[in-house]
Amino acid sequence: MSPETWYQDAATFSWKGQDIIYKQSKSDKPWLVLIHGFPSCSFDWWKIWDQLSEQYNLIAPDMIGFGRSAKPIDFDYSIRAQADIHLDLIDKLGINKFHILAHDYGDTVTQEIMARELDGADWKTLSVCLLNGGIFPEVHKPLLIQKLLMSPIGFLLSKMMNEKKLDKSFSRIFGPNTQLTKEELHEYWELLAYNNGHRLAHKLIWYMQERADNRERWVGALQQYKGKIGIINGPVDPISGGHMVDHYKELVSTENIWLLENIGHYPQVEDAEGVLKAYEEFVAV
Repeated sequence: MSPETWYQDAATFSWKGQDIIYKQSKSDKPWLVLIHGFPSCSFDWWKIWDQLSEQYNLIAPDMIGFGRSAKPIDFDYSIRAQADIHLDLIDKLGINKFHILAHDYGDTVTQEIMARELDGADWKTLSVCLLNGGIFPEVHKPLLIQKLLMSPIGFLLSKMMNEKKLDKSFSRIFGPNTQLTKEELHEYWELLAYNNGHRLAHKLIWYMQERADNRERWVGALQQYKGKIGIINGPVDPISGGHMVDHYKELVSTENIWLLENIGHYPQVEDAEGVLKAYEEFVAV
């Protein structure tokens, strides 16, 4: 599927004067919110969208600064703002109970949503399932480029970002047998660069510092969560693969964990069938 096809039936809602693009599969089935990662967008879910929509009413926004949503230069990008967007959209659609399937940056947005539920909310998450993501800052292993984007030269690196550099980064985090094709990489680059979004990388990347600053709140949300929680992980991911799962077992739970052999950082892209099977088993537990 091309991005053009993916966004053909996308909708828009205005959030604080900014256009947020989202996909929705309209039905009377239970709600499942899909929360994407960095530096991609809702397009990450296209390989599992149709199958999931047979069981769920799906909603998948492009967060602000990502994909086809607004990419304001002077916006204060934060995990809390991204959580606000999801919850405001959920409220707009009249949703009060929903499942979450999240990836990467979206895992952290989910942790903030879980923390707010613990704080008291008039909505309820029915389950949370997390793909590869840096949910524990102490074991997160960012790429060098991610560290540099947070440095004083980060804004220069954002300006210099191009498709070749994206390819170099992605090739390191995808599994050895599940690398993106040139056509797929180009699609990801076009979505990243849409409306000069690549020039925001040094602003968006500060979520890594937010993870450290909010560790107690966000790790605590995982530990105190009362609903069903699970992990589907590509263990060869150098950023948040098997080593993250080991830490999760120590701090949160040893249950509801699925490891996809030879898969890297993007399980839903690299092994759609594996993710669908694992999620089906998670739901059935």
